[in-house]
Amino acid sequence: MILVDTTIVSVANPSIMQGLDTTMTATLWATSAYLLAYAVPLLITGRLGDRFGPRRLYLLGLAVFTVASLACGIAPNIETLIIARVFQGLGASLMTPQTMAVITRIFAPRERGSAMAIWGVTAGVATLVGPILGGFLIDAGGWEWIFFINLPVGVIAFALALKFVPKLPTTAHRFDWLGVILSGVGMFLLVFGIQEGESYDWGSILGPITVPMLIIAGIVLLVLFVVWQRVQKGEPLIPLRVFSDRNFSVGTAAIVTIGFAITAQSLPLMFYFQLVLGLTPTESALMLSPMAVIAIALARPVGLMIDHREPRRAATLGLVFVAAGLIMYFFMMRPDTSIWWLLAASAVLGLGNAFMWGPLASITTFGLAPELAGAGSGVYNTGRQVGAVLGAAAITVLMASQLSAQFGAAAAGAGGQGAGGGALPEPLREGYSIAMAQSLLLPIAVIAVGIVVTLFFGKRPVRPVTGPVPVMQ
Repeated sequence: MILVDTTIVSVANPSIMQGLDTTMTATLWATSAYLLAYAVPLLITGRLGDRFGPRRLYLLGLAVFTVASLACGIAPNIETLIIARVFQGLGASLMTPQTMAVITRIFAPRERGSAMAIWGVTAGVATLVGPILGGFLIDAGGWEWIFFINLPVGVIAFALALKFVPKLPTTAHRFDWLGVILSGVGMFLLVFGIQEGESYDWGSILGPITVPMLIIAGIVLLVLFVVWQRVQKGEPLIPLRVFSDRNFSVGTAAIVTIGFAITAQSLPLMFYFQLVLGLTPTESALMLSPMAVIAIALARPVGLMIDHREPRRAATLGLVFVAAGLIMYFFMMRPDTSIWWLLAASAVLGLGNAFMWGPLASITTFGLAPELAGAGSGVYNTGRQVGAVLGAAAITVLMASQLSAQFGAAAAGAGGQGAGGGALPEPLREGYSIAMAQSLLLPIAVIAVGIVVTLFFGKRPVRPVTGPVPVMQ
C-alpha cells in the first residue's frame, strides 16, 4: 500500500485536477506532501520502533494510513486532499522501518534470505502495480477509488498483523529530542529543496529564501545531527556504531543509488511509451509486466539461494542486470521499435529486481544486533527515499534539457502534449525518442556507481544459526 501510493496518484493527477477544479501546481502538491511526510521522519520512526516495539508502531502507522486514505477519497477540495496526504505519508513513515526490523529480529541471520527476498521484490513490483492499478480504478470508478481501495486492504492487514506479528522485547530508552529536531528539520529542508527545486526554477521561494539556500541549510543541519550523535553522552537517535558494520555501510550507500536509478528510469520510459508509441497509461504500465512476473517468480528461489550461499555477489549481479536492461532500452527507444524487443528489456529488468532487492537487504542487515534493527532499518529506508527524491529531481531537469537540445523553443510544446494522451505528431517522435533515450544515461551511470559500491561487500560473518528472538506474550 505504501509503495503503490507513492506512484498511483501520478496517474490520477489529471482526473483529480478536473474533479476538484484546481490547478496542476496544487494537484502536484498532493504527491509532494505525501513524499515529504513519508521521507522526513524515517530516521525518527525507525528508532521509535526500537523503543516502543515495531509491532505497535506498525499497527499505529497502518491505522493512520488507512483512515487518511478514507479522508483522501472523500476530500471536497484540493486543500483537504493535501492535508490528508500528509497524514497518509506520516502513517507510511511509521510503518516502513518496522517491516524490515521485524524480519531482522524474528529470523535467524542465515534464515533471513527468503523473507528479505519477498520484502525486497515487493518494493520493485510496487512501481509497476501503482500505475496499472491506478489506470483500472480511475477508468472504473473515478480518482477517489485509488484511495478507497486501501480501506479493505488496511483492515485485513491490521487483523493479520495483530494475529501473526509477534510482540518483540523492548528496552527503556531516553529520547534524543535535539537529534529529532536536527534530523527532522534538516531532512525537511533537504528533501523539500530537491523535490520542489524545479517548481521554483532553482531560484527564489519567498523573498531572499532560495532553493539552494534551503538545500545547503538542510545539509548543514544533517552534518550537525551526525556530530551531535557522536558527541552526546546519552542515547543517540541513530547509534553511529551501526556504520561500524562494513556491510551495512556499503548496503546503505548502494540503496541510495538504487532508489535514484529506479525512480529516474520510469519517467523517460513512460513518456516514450505514451508520446512516441501512443500507448495509454495502463498499456504503458503493462509494458513493464515481464519485470514484475519474473521478479515475483524468482523471489523464492533467490531467497533460498541467499540463505545457503554467500549473497554479496548476487546483489552485484542484480545491479548488472538492471544496467543491462536500461542499456537495452537506450538503444531501442526509437519510434519504430517492436513492442516485443521492449518487453525483452523489461524481462532483463525483472532478473535485476529479483537478484537485487532481497540479497542487498539480507547482507546489509545480516550483522546488525537485534537492538539496532529499527535504527538500521530507518537509515536504510531513508537512504532509498532520499535517492528516489534525488532521482526524480535530477531526471526532470535532464529531460527538460534534452528536449531543449532536440527542439529548442518548441521543447515546451513537445513536452506539453503528454497530458492529454495519444502520440506526438510524426515529425516530433524521432527527436523525442532520442531525448528520452539520452535521459536514461543518468540512471545507467548511477546504477554503475552502485555496481562498484557492491564490490566492497565483505563476506557474511560466520555465526551459528540461532533461533528467533523470544516473543513477549
